[in-house]
Parts: sequence; structure tokens; C-alpha cells
Amino acid sequence: MPHWTYDDIPDQRGRTVIVTGANSGLGLETARALAGKGARVVLACRDRGRGEAAAEAIRARHPHGEVHCRPLDLADLDSVAAFATAYRAEHDRLDLLVNNAGVLYPRLRRTRQGFELQFGTNYLGHFALTGRLLPLLLATEQARIVNVASNAHRTGRIDLDDLNWQRRRYARFAAYGQSKLAMLLFTLELHRRLTGAGTSLRVTAAHPGWTYTGPSQGRHRLVTIVNGIGRYLAMPLAEGALPILRAATDPDAEGGSYWGPAHRAENVGPPVPATRSARALDVGVAQQLWAQSERLTGVPIDLPPVDATTL
Repeated sequence: MPHWTYDDIPDQRGRTVIVTGANSGLGLETARALAGKGARVVLACRDRGRGEAAAEAIRARHPHGEVHCRPLDLADLDSVAAFATAYRAEHDRLDLLVNNAGVLYPRLRRTRQGFELQFGTNYLGHFALTGRLLPLLLATEQARIVNVASNAHRTGRIDLDDLNWQRRRYARFAAYGQSKLAMLLFTLELHRRLTGAGTSLRVTAAHPGWTYTGPSQGRHRLVTIVNGIGRYLAMPLAEGALPILRAATDPDAEGGSYWGPAHRAENVGPPVPATRSARALDVGVAQQLWAQSERLTGVPIDLPPVDATTL
């Protein structure tokens, strides 16, 4: 079959999109591609200055594009609430939410509400954002949510008794894997609940494989080494964003589907259906994680649970 490319993205005119972490890297590339196809794009960025610069760069490339930046710090649940309130006041629809933003391998740090930074930012912030925007997504016909995961989810373990690394010795790589596994379990349970509710809203997931996202100053030494090699061997951003864009726009991307690169253990290549670990398919853990996430964030998601033996 022919490779899926940017040219396969359907016309996005009339659709309104939020991309988190869109001031650089994969988020910026995703936002740029969607704007190029006619979508109205909101860049949800922690750094307002960098976000405005990114919006201006997209508008320079697509002069007729409608692109705006709005402040969002996923490491602060008050910021998440403020963003969602402001968005709902300005818009009457939301066709696509791309939960992309994330932090990678920091030393032990905590969010404003005290969560381990990677779990709190990469997962809990997006859980809360999705929950607060869900009524608008449900009210928009054929809307979609895309959760960005990682091959690193295979190394992740969900410790339901210590999600925030308060009793365990902190391990930054394991914490990142846990946060990305949580995103896939969220996708699993959200898909089950949406299906049970009979809504047209779809949730999909994607991972970029090995994509070179630019210099890595200030990151862990191993990340700097791998990223240096990746400058020559990994996919460029335009290719690395394609699994996300396919999960976001392909009419045939079914709810609950997961997309990633085709070759070299899903590290490079065109976007195709990806594989996930057995832990990412554990409905029981997904349900328990959902319940804990509602408790930790204080954001209940108004979708009825579905029995673990169904769907």
C-alpha cells in the first residue's frame, strides 16, 4: 500500500484544533500541518513568548491560516482550569484535541500540586484538560482526541500505590515510561467509555518513534548522546509528526487505534497501526488509574464506566 503522507491529510477547513506544547518540536510541526490544511489552530503553550513566536512562524508560512496562542501550563491544574474556561468562552466547538506536550527525563521535580513532574505534566495535566473540555468535544460532531505516547511505554509500570514517586527511589527513565503508559491506559478506558456511551467522539493515540526534535541542552547526558546520533539517523520532524497527524485526521483511524512508524521496531518509517505492550491493554489497571486520576486532579469525567468484561 502507498505510504500515508501530508498530502493525505483531509481538508481541515471549518475545524478548530488545540495542540498542547505547540511552540516547538512535534507540537509545532503538527500545528503547522493542520493550519496548512485550513484548520483554526490554538497553540496551548506554557511559555507565552515562544508560543506567540511559533504562531507568527506558522502564519508567515500559511498567511491565510487562523492561528492563536493561549497560555497553558500542564504542571499546574489551576492553569489547566483557566485555559479550559477561557477556551469555552471564546469557542462554541472543538473538533480536535492533540494531547502532545510533555517533559522528558528531568531530575526529581514536582508540579504545583505536588505530583511527580513527568506523571503530572505528561499525563495528569492532559487527563484534567480532556475532562474539562469533554462537554465541548461531545457537542462537536465527529470530534477527536489524540493522546501522544511513546515506545518508552514498554518500560513503564503503573504503581497504583505510589504513582507520584513518594516512597520509591526516583528513576527518571522509569517515571517517563510510567507517564506514557498512563496515556495509553487513558486512551483504552476513554475509548471504552465513549463506545459505551454511543458518541461520535473518537480517541486515538500515536507515537513518533525516533524523531530528531532539535538540540537537547540541559537534558540528561544519555539523552544528549542519543539525540546527537539521531540528528543523522532519526526521522526529521516532518516525518515524525505523521503518526500524530494520521491519528488526528485519517477518516479510517478507528477509536482506540494506536499509530506509529512502520520500520526498525517502530522507530522510523511511514505511519501505520502500532503495537502496544500487554500492560497497555490491562482494562483493570486502566479503570483503577482512571479513578485515581479523577481523585488526584479533582476533575471527574462525566462518562459512565463500562464493565471490564465488555468492549
